[in-house]
Amino acid sequence: MDFAALMSKEISKKRGSSPTNEPAKKYMKRADVEAERKAQYLAEQSALEAQREAKAAQRRQKEEEEAEAAKLREEKKKKFIEELRIRREEQEAEEERARRKRLGLPELVKEESVEVDDDDIPEDELVEKLRAMGQPARLFGEGHRQRLRRFVKLGVVMTQGPIPTSLELVEEKDMKVETVPKDVEGKKYLFRQLASYFTMVLKEWESALDKEKRDTFASKAAYNAMVSSKENMTPLFRKFEKGDLDDGVLEPIVEIVKAAQERRYVDANDGYLRLSIGKAAWPIGVTMVGIHERSAREKLHESDKGHVMGDEVTRKFLQSIKRCLSFAQVRWPPEDIRQLMG
Repeated sequence: MDFAALMSKEISKKRGSSPTNEPAKKYMKRADVEAERKAQYLAEQSALEAQREAKAAQRRQKEEEEAEAAKLREEKKKKFIEELRIRREEQEAEEERARRKRLGLPELVKEESVEVDDDDIPEDELVEKLRAMGQPARLFGEGHRQRLRRFVKLGVVMTQGPIPTSLELVEEKDMKVETVPKDVEGKKYLFRQLASYFTMVLKEWESALDKEKRDTFASKAAYNAMVSSKENMTPLFRKFEKGDLDDGVLEPIVEIVKAAQERRYVDANDGYLRLSIGKAAWPIGVTMVGIHERSAREKLHESDKGHVMGDEVTRKFLQSIKRCLSFAQVRWPPEDIRQLMG
């Protein structure tokens, strides 16, 4: 057997044993390539969308947790501010009680809080009403109840005048005062008379100063005295509204106003001096000559305990009443020249 026959035999064996499978495609259609690319793109976009949703969910959860933490911090802050305010008010009240006790003044009666549970207003509506009244919607450290109480107090009708008051003022012909009545209704009417008289005097005072040119030192000083008198007499009007003015102060004020209405300004000034200075003997000169405490020395100041001038607020509105007398004798001069104050 020659070499050629042997080779042809081996080749035939190889061809007979080759697989019948079709060979792999050497080329692909453009449509198939585009479809495969589109499927791959959609798969990538789906994965990116899933990642974005997961991140958004984490961000929302983080924001909710931060908002909840901020709400808790705000509640704790408000609670702390409220507790701090209550402690400060209690401390101021304790200091005021100690001061009044030291001076011998009567203790203050705690003002009753305004009950607003039955007339509660939603927060949004309350804010809108306060803004409509020209008032601040929220004050620092103020809660809903305090805000509602402030709205109720602002809802009280106030008269327009030098000192706004909730008292109903009377006409000039009804301002004449006599004595302090014993009944409650009589006292209420007396407070209206006093408030009306002082309102009339302050209006005339303000009107007289408005007509003058305030370009001199005397004019400016007179105007400042009028403004100071209005501010200092505001607590007196608040006492008129509440009806809690002590009889020891009310009776001399009625005596002063009665004398001023009758144009007896010297007698009115005498009433002011009796109220402000009093009739008790005042210690003059040296009261301590040794190093030892004398048993009778403490009696020198017993009469000063509870004196009206010991209270700063009372002292200021009494001085304002004296200034009103000084103006009244110029605006309504007396028929008797001897009734002019010096």
